[in-house]
Amino acid sequence: MAEANLRECKCDDCQQPSAHPSKELHRWMKLFLSRLNEQQKRWHVALESEKMGRGGDKLMSQISGIHVETIRRGRRELESSLEGRPIERVRLEG
Repeated sequence: MAEANLRECKCDDCQQPSAHPSKELHRWMKLFLSRLNEQQKRWHVALESEKMGRGGDKLMSQISGIHVETIRRGRRELESSLEGRPIERVRLEG
């Protein structure tokens, strides 16, 4: 995926016309996420959201484009030590 194809960050900082320190960090995050599979994205975004604390799900959703409920699902999967998640494949069978 070319960097030009990365989705636009919807956070307040990145929506400002002026330069903001968060813009470069968010660009790096989006670039990194573009190289991960769907469950890796979900888990990474859940970890970042957890580090942010209150409001983290919403902000990470704005940055990544991942729905807040998907971020919460990633957190639940991590809390359960990824129990039941396949190792050799991305999706569950069936």
